[in-house]
Formats: sequence, structure tokens, C-alpha cells
Amino acid sequence: MKLHELSPAKGSRRPRKRVGRGQGAGQGKTSGRGQKGQGSRSSVGLPAGFEGGQMPLKQRLPKLRGFHNRWRHEYVVVNLGKLARFEKDTVVDPDVLTEAGLIPRASSPVKVLAAGRLRHALTLRVHRISGAARTAVESAGGSVELLGTQPPADGAEPVGKRAQRRADAVEARAELLSRPATPSEPAPKPDGKKRAKRAGAEATSEATPAQGRAERGGKRKTTRDDSAPAPDAEQHATEDNEAETEETE
Repeated sequence: MKLHELSPAKGSRRPRKRVGRGQGAGQGKTSGRGQKGQGSRSSVGLPAGFEGGQMPLKQRLPKLRGFHNRWRHEYVVVNLGKLARFEKDTVVDPDVLTEAGLIPRASSPVKVLAAGRLRHALTLRVHRISGAARTAVESAGGSVELLGTQPPADGAEPVGKRAQRRADAVEARAELLSRPATPSEPAPKPDGKKRAKRAGAEATSEATPAQGRAERGGKRKTTRDDSAPAPDAEQHATEDNEAETEETE
């Protein structure tokens, strides 16, 4: 076989269909695009996977199949019964567990559970351990040392800044409500002219009205009794009476 005799497989190469060449060409007029609509225009530009406006398959699958938590910590579980193969007073750490084939690699975080029995003392250096497993190890005379960063002592997971501020606010409010009730503080005393004015008013209220007027030195209008005659009116009335007496005589 020579180079010029080579040819592609039959049917693998097909000429491009020439559309839009008139009604007699088979694919003329609308060129296979239909009559009207979005797809009949040029430069439609629909994204890949577009399903006419409904939720695409690539967005429906995560809702049906769950999601991946990037902050999840996966621990390699080691049961307490598998640690019985180590001799007494052995320090069991990730390197020793890797050599024994209990964990795949030394960098894997290890958690010990209380499945099985441990009858001799061991020193465990792991990242996590259950409460029952810790009790079993300590009752057998061993000890536990935790590696890496540990959660708070109360067992709660570390929280974010916003949740921490909310917890601090709740704690402060609870502390404020738990305080014993104290008498209200006296109102602050007024300064300057107000203080002097108030002091003068109090002294005036305690003294008699006459003394108050004398101290203030102000002019106060007196209420005149309409029933008592004025001095001028009394004098005129006396003169009139005397004149009438002389006429009668």
C-alpha cells in the first residue's frame, strides 16, 4: 500500500449540508430552523445545558444527591480491642499504628472507640477518643494524650465570630438580669442659675409670705377687698353727712 492509496473509512467523512439555497434545495427558506421563535434567529447564544428555563440537570443533581462539606474532618477509627496486640506500657501514636497496619498513613487523624477490651496499660497519643474508651484505658492503668487542636472543654464545636458575639450578648444580658435590684440613684443636682433659683424657691416656701416678700425685695400686688371702702370715699362720705346735718338744723 502506498501513501496516495490511503483513504478514510467509508462513511466517516460526509460533506457539509448546504442550507438556505432556496425552496428547491430541500433545506431552503427557513433552513431547518422552523417558522419563528428564539432558535430561528441568528446568534442565539444559549448556554450549554439550557432546558428552556426549567432547573437544569446540573443544578438538580446536588439537591438530590447531597453536598460535600469542605470543612468536615474525617478520622480513622481504631477500636480499643485492636490495641491489645501492643505490649504493656507501649506508647501508641500514629507512627506505631501505621507500622501495625491499623491506619493507612501516619498523617491521618486517629479516633479511638471503646469496642473491645484492653487489659493492660498503654499510653495513647491520638487526636480524639470517646469517653468510654478513655475510661477503659485509665481503668487499665494507662493514660491518654490528645494531639492537635481540641474543641472547647464543654464539648461544643468552635463557632464563628457572629455566633460568638451573639453568645456574649446573651451571657451579658443574663448577668445583668441576675444582679440584685438596687435603689435608683438620685437625680443630678442642677448647676448655676437653676440651683440658685430652686434654693430660693424652697426657702420662700418655708418662710412666711411677708418674710418671703422682704427677702425677695420684689413688688407684689395686693388684692383689694371690694367690700372695704377706700380712704377717699370715707372722707367724702363724712363731709356729705356733716352738710346734711347743718341743713336740717
